[in-house]
Amino acid sequence: MPITDPELIAIFEKRVLNKKVCRKCGALNPPSAVKCRRCRSKNLRPKKKR
Repeated sequence: MPITDPELIAIFEKRVLNKKVCRKCGALNPPSAVKCRRCRSKNLRPKKKR
C-alpha cells in the first residue's frame, strides 16, 4: 500500500533517506556529518534515493 499523504512522505524522506553513508565501512551517519562516526573516515556520500 503506497503512501499518498505528502506530509508522511516528507517525514519518511527526512528520517530514512536523508543520511550519509561511509564509503569505507558502510555506517549510516547524520546528514551534517563530516567524518564517519565509526571509522572516522572523511569519505562520505549521500544515501541513494531510488
